[in-house]
Formats: sequence, structure tokens, C-alpha cells
Amino acid sequence: MATAVAVMPLPTLRYTSRLFSQLHRRNSLHSPPTRPWKLRDESDLALPELRDRICRLLVLRRSAALSRLPFDFSDDLLDAVLSELKLNSNACLQFFQLASEQKKFKPHLKSYCKIVHILSKGRMFDETRSYLNQMVELCKNRYHMRLIWDELVSVYKEFTFSPTVFDMILKVFAERGLVSDGLKVFDKMCGWGRPPSLLSCNSLLSSLVRKGEWGTVFCVYDQVLRVGIVPDVYMCTIMVNAYCKDGRVGRAVEFVKGMEDLGVEPNAVTYQSLINGHVEMGDVEGAEGVLRLMDGKGVPRNVVTYTLLIKGYCKQCRMEEAERVLRGMKEEGSVVVDERAYGVLLDGFCRNHKMDDAVRIWDEMLALGLGMNLFICNSLINGYCKHGLIHKAEEVVRKLGKWDLKPDSYSYNTLVDGYCRDGNTNEAFKLCDEMLDDGIDMTNVTYNTLLKGLCRAGALDDALHLWHLMLKRGFSPDEVGYITLLDGLFKLGDCDRALTLWKHFLTRSSKNSTAFNTMLNGLCKMGKMVEAEQLFDKMKQLGCSPDGITYRTLCDGYCKAGNVEQAFIVKDDMERDGIPASTEMYNSLISGTFKARKLGKVTDLLAEMHERRLTPTVVTYGALIAGWCREGMLDKAFNVYFEMTEKGLAPNITIYSAIISGLYRLGRTDEANMLLQKIMDFGEVLDHKFFDKYIKSDTKRLDVLRMVNFLDKSAKTSLLPNNVVYNVAVAGLCKSGKADDARRFVTALLLRGFVPDNFTYTTLIHGISIAGDVDEAFKLRDEMLEKGLVPDITTYNALIDGLCKSGNLDRALKLFHKLRSKGVTPNVITYNTLIDGYCKTGDVGKALKVKENMIEEGITPSDVTYSVLINFVSKQGDTVEAEKLLDQLMKAGMDPNLVTSSTTVQRYIKRGDIDKFSNLRNMMCMRSHDSGGIVNNQVDLIAFWGCRGDPDACNTSEAVC
Repeated sequence: MATAVAVMPLPTLRYTSRLFSQLHRRNSLHSPPTRPWKLRDESDLALPELRDRICRLLVLRRSAALSRLPFDFSDDLLDAVLSELKLNSNACLQFFQLASEQKKFKPHLKSYCKIVHILSKGRMFDETRSYLNQMVELCKNRYHMRLIWDELVSVYKEFTFSPTVFDMILKVFAERGLVSDGLKVFDKMCGWGRPPSLLSCNSLLSSLVRKGEWGTVFCVYDQVLRVGIVPDVYMCTIMVNAYCKDGRVGRAVEFVKGMEDLGVEPNAVTYQSLINGHVEMGDVEGAEGVLRLMDGKGVPRNVVTYTLLIKGYCKQCRMEEAERVLRGMKEEGSVVVDERAYGVLLDGFCRNHKMDDAVRIWDEMLALGLGMNLFICNSLINGYCKHGLIHKAEEVVRKLGKWDLKPDSYSYNTLVDGYCRDGNTNEAFKLCDEMLDDGIDMTNVTYNTLLKGLCRAGALDDALHLWHLMLKRGFSPDEVGYITLLDGLFKLGDCDRALTLWKHFLTRSSKNSTAFNTMLNGLCKMGKMVEAEQLFDKMKQLGCSPDGITYRTLCDGYCKAGNVEQAFIVKDDMERDGIPASTEMYNSLISGTFKARKLGKVTDLLAEMHERRLTPTVVTYGALIAGWCREGMLDKAFNVYFEMTEKGLAPNITIYSAIISGLYRLGRTDEANMLLQKIMDFGEVLDHKFFDKYIKSDTKRLDVLRMVNFLDKSAKTSLLPNNVVYNVAVAGLCKSGKADDARRFVTALLLRGFVPDNFTYTTLIHGISIAGDVDEAFKLRDEMLEKGLVPDITTYNALIDGLCKSGNLDRALKLFHKLRSKGVTPNVITYNTLIDGYCKTGDVGKALKVKENMIEEGITPSDVTYSVLINFVSKQGDTVEAEKLLDQLMKAGMDPNLVTSSTTVQRYIKRGDIDKFSNLRNMMCMRSHDSGGIVNNQVDLIAFWGCRGDPDACNTSEAVC
């Protein structure tokens, strides 16, 4: 319906306009002029009005207009706005972000607590978690963590929102490893009757497991069950992992069986945690049992399962079985082998000293196109360093960039340790500089490794300088650092500085038995038993319980000090504390009773060991042999020696030195020299493995200082003459082909007051002659003469042997003819050496002539003489001369060995000379009737071998056999 509008006639409208114009002019004439409108000064606004104006702009989404309001942010203003807009989470977030961006203002803890409650209420959970993390970080720098809970509760009561924030802060605490704060939140929530969510509880339990707080884990789990939270498979897996890491694998197995009662079915991760538990305990059979359980439950195996099994075999050094698992994975096809599986196997080979196999696995992995990772690289670096192959470890480090990898702290620390073990501390320090340049901080492990390297090298002043540098930089040394430096100070005999360092240690570090044992060992080694007793008492006063090492160290100290009665008291005290005596303690007591001349107690100690089923070691037998030798009872010493060898234990340098020293003390010099000469074979005494410990890998030279220190310690421990021990070592080096090292070794010994004797020089001359440096050998002979030592026939035999082996037979013969003028009579070895030399040059006439001269001089040829000659003339095809020599050998009543007889036997067989073959065979068998038929079989085999290709001769030999 249209609305009627009254239309005014045009004249009337004109008069009305005039009326308005007149009124305007009148007002203009009689009214004062108006001022322009001006904004009110906002800085004068009271807090409530300013809050309202800000809230209005935020609600209208005109937050940009806030920049035109000239106000300063404050805690009161921020809290007021958040409280006013608590139901508008977006508006609150905008204003809080603006406040956080200010340079001169940072939100207070209470403001954070308000914003997280507001955002949680608005279901903006990602933003809530972000600000909760910021709040925790803020408290780490400015407040105490407990204030978070108090403020969150205060805001909760003010806003009456849901307690979701408490659950979220619990999860944040757990994820950041702040378990003590997380536990407080957990307890408070359970006390309120508002338990946390399952996810938050899982996070808390996982964090506790990572921290190794096993007891707390189990308490929290019990509390979870009490408040009615139903565990899921993830929580149960966490608990299985916790039991396994606590060493309670059996309890973990029971827990898995009980999961069905909770309505939870174990998954692959659960079983893998159980497998890993068995593996860490060294129980691979148990791990295999879990695999069978998985198969029975229909849970498929995956690459992680197999990798854990490989790890288990590697820990038990069962490398073939570990590799078999890897091969089985590849053959199965359903499981894709990854670099982790290869890495665990490779690491196992490295740890089991099989670097060739480790490299083989490495090459295979790369050939498959699998990527390298830092774990594999670190395994190789560690393996090479432990084997002294530093240059190989350096190669791996250089290749890291090729694989887009960077060395981490472990890489650097391992290489630093490798340099220190190699005695190259300068390179170790250079590497530390590189480490810092790469942005990796030096840790306690780094410093401790350097300290140990410096102490091992005897650079104690440098070690102390490094120690003070650590303290100056504000670095707090740990117990390992203190123990390393204490051990170094004691080894160098600096007891005063060790005691000063110990006092410093007691004020700064926790007290454990390892530190006390190190200190106790140092005092006992220096014979300071009064101080050792005081330390032992102090240890108990501080609540640090002595262990087996403590008692054994104290007992050994008393034994070395000659106070064996007190040593037995220590043993009794230890057993009262429930710690059984070990074989090592009995070894100390045996040495102590010998030193105290209480020989009757030795038998009692051995009887006790037998009753307690303690097996004697080489050290036990060594203590017995050394003791009986010092008492002059060599019959008992030899009985013990034979008992030891019958049990398959190999004598060492200390045992042989004890026997030789005993013979010397009783005046049985010939026997001592003969034994010393015999053990130069060193099949059991000093083999290559012994010297490998003292070889510098990069130079392949003997680390003379380390070896001298070791032998010094060996001689002192066994109360043996150093010369005997040193001579055995020199002989071992020469026999092992290390003549240059032997010379350097003797030079180092001279600086310690060592006086070389005839045996030392003769051994060196022999070793250097064999090595081909005959001129150097003659210089040593001259050095002997200058020192008043008269070379004997053994010395000259060594020189003649060297000349013969170097092909200088004319010079050897000249020396031979000068022997009598030097007051030395040639022996059978002298003649045999010349005969062997002529045979090797092909001059059989001169060799036979030397044999005739030998007989003329009244020296009977030995079986070695005939063996050399027979073998040589047989190879020359002179059958007649070979038979003549063999007849001479048999008429002399000697045993033709197999090497001597083999060629002659072949000749007899081929010629069909059955009589001569039978005579030779029967003679050998008669002289070797104790061989159990071994010689008979060997001769028969020679016969068959000698007639190869000759059927008639074979038939003949078969008839004889």
C-alpha cells in the first residue's frame, strides 16, 4: 500500500528556505564562534575505561586500531583484558601476541596461565601446548617450577574452566624430562579425583623409563591402576621395557602373560622389548624363546626383531650365527634388510676384533645401495682405533662429508682416545681444536681421555696443567677424571700431590668405592699401610661400603709389606661381611706367606682353595714356583711347574725367570744357562702376541718405554733379578725377528742401570747376525771386550752363523781358524754351522772336508751333521755318498729323523733294495717303540710317496709294509 506524502506548493518551500537563512545569519551574529572537535587524551583514561576500549576494538576485530591508542603495556592491563575476554579465545590470543612482541614488556607467569586456560577452553590445543612450553622455559630462567602449578590452580578457580590444562602440562613436563614436576602434577590430579589422561600417563612413564627411575615407574603404574585408568598396549609395552631394563626379565615375561587378563594383546613392539631384555642380559636362548612365542601368537617378525637377535649373538661373540641371521633375512624375502641390521653386525665384528669381516660387511652394504649412517662410521672408527690403526680411522672421518655426515662427540672422543693410546697426545690436542671449530663442546669424556693419555705417557705436569685449565674454564671434573689423575700421580710416586687432590675430591664429589679403591691401591703400592688403614676407616665412616676389590687391595698391601697376619685378619673381616675370598686374594696370601717364611700355611691355603672350588690360575702357580725357588726347594717348584703344564696352562716370563733365578742362587749356573738357552724358542714365553701389545701401529716399532715399565713391574712383583727378566725379553725379541727393537730396548735399559752380561750380548749378536747386519754384530763383540766380558764359543758361533747366512764363508772360515788363538774351542755347533753354510752354497767337497776335520779334532758329528749332509748329497743325486753317510749315522747309533731318511728311503724303494729299506725301518721303529706306531706309519707313507709312478716299486714297498 502506497504511503501518502503531502507535497508543499513551490512558493511555500521558497519562503521556508528564506526563513532558515535568516535564522542562520542571526545565530552567526549573536553566538560565539565554535571550536573544532578534539580527541580526549587517552593517557588520562583509568584502567577500567582503557580495558573496555581495548576490548571493544578486539571484539570488533579492529586490533590494528590499538596502535593508535597511546598506552603502555603492563601486567595489570594484560590480565584485565584476558579476564574480560576469557570467552573470546581469538581476541585474547591477538592481544597476548601483541603484548609478547613488545621490546620493553614481557608477559608475567600469571598472564601465561590465563592464556593457556583460555585457549584450552576454546579448543585451540596446538596454541595451548606452544604457550605451555614457553611458560616452562620462562620458569627455568625466572621462576621456580612449583609456581606453575599454583598459578594454574588460581586461574582455574577464577575461570572455573575444565582441568584439561593440567593434563597438558603433565604431558609437557614428561616430554621435556622434568619428571619430578610431572610427578607432582600427577599426584595433585589424582588427589583431586581428576586423574590424567591415558596419553599423559604414558608420556610420564616413558620419561621415567628414559631416566632409569625404575622404582618410580612401578609406583606410578600401580597408582594408574588404582585410579581406574585402563592400560592400553602402549602402556603395557612401556612396563615390559621398564622391567627388562631393570634387569627383571623374568618379571617382564610374567607381565606379558598377564596382559591378556587386562584385555590387552601384545604387539610386535612388546615382544621386541622382551627380546631386547634377554639380549642385554646375554640370554640369546631366551630371546629365541620369545621368537617362538611370537610365531605361536601369529605376530610377524620384522627387521627390528632380527636386528635384535643379531645384536644378541654379537654380544656373545657368536659372529657366525649373527651373520647367519642376516643371511636368513635376505633369503626370506619378506623382510627388507636395512642399514641398521648391517650396522649392528658390522659393529659386532669391530667389537670382536674382526676388522676384515667388518670391512667385508661394509662393502656388501654399500654394494646394495644402502646409505651410511653415523652409527656405522663410529663403529668403524672405534674398531680401527682399538686395533691401533689410527690412519684407517682417519680415513673414515675424512669420508664422512662424502656421505653428508658430520662427526659427533663420540666420533671425536673415540679418535682422541686412539691417538692417546698410540702415545700421540699432540695429535689428540689438535683434534680437540678441530672439534671445537665444528661447534662440538669438549665433555668430561674428552678431558678424561686426554688426562689418561698424558698420565700413560708419563707427562704428569701436562696432565696437571690440563686439570687446572679445566677448573679455570669452570668445567667441573667428574669422578673418572679424579680417579684417572690420582692413578697417574701414584704411578709416578707423587703421593703428596695425590693426597692433596684426594682432599679436593672429598669436598666436591660423591663418594663411591671405585674412587676409594684407587686411592687405597696407590697407598698400598707405595707401602703406606698406616695411611691405607686410615682411608679404609674413613671410607666406612662416610657410609661407602667396601667391596671385594677394597678388601683384596688391602690384603695385598699387607702381604707385600710383610704383615701377613693382618692380611689374614682382612680376609676374615671380608668373609664376615658376606664377601667370599677370590682366587686373586689367595694369590696375594700365598705370596705373603712365602715372604713371611710361614711355609706351613701355603698348604692350608691351597686346601681352602680346593674346598671352595677356586681354580688356580697362572698367577697362583707363578706365586708357588717363585716361592719354592726362593726357598731353594726346586723339586717342589718343578712339581708345581709340571702340574701347571699338565692342566694346559702355559708358563710365562715370570715363571721361567723364577726358575732360572733359583738355579743361579743355588750355584747351578750351567743348568740355568741351558734353560735360558732352551726357552729362546719362546713358543710359550714371549710370542708375537706379547710384543704386539707394545707395538706402535703407525711406525710398527716397539714402544720401548711401555715394555721396560712392564718388565720392571714384573720383576719387582716376583722379587726376581731384573737381569734375568730383561735377558729373557731380549732373547724373545731377537727370536721374533725384532733385532733393531732389541737393540733399542737394551739402550733404554742401560739408562736404568742395567748391566748387560754375556748372555745379553750373545743374544743380541745372534739376532743381529741373523738379520744380516754382521758388521754391527762384530761391533757388539768389540763392545763386550771393552767392558771386560769374554766372548765364549756361543758368541762366536752366532758370528760365524751370521757370516754363513750372509754368504761370507771365507770370512767365517778365517774367524773359525782364529778361535783357538782367542782361547775358544770350536764345538759341534761351530762345525755344523760351517757344514750347513757350504751345503747351501753347493760346495759339497768342502762340507765333507769340514766333517772329516771335525772327527780328527775328536768331535763326534751329531745327527744334525749327518742330516744336513745326507739331504744335500741326495738332492745332488749322489746316492752312493748318501748311503755311505746313512750307514755311518746308523753305525754311530743315532736316530735318522724323517727329514734325513725320506730321500734315502725313496732310493731304496725305487731300486727295490728291500733289505736296506727293512733295516732302516726296523731300526727307526726299535728306537721309537714309545711312539705308538707313529714312526712306523710315517716311514710307510714315505715309502708309498717315494715310489709314485713306479708300480713295481710300489708293489715291493707294499709287501714290506
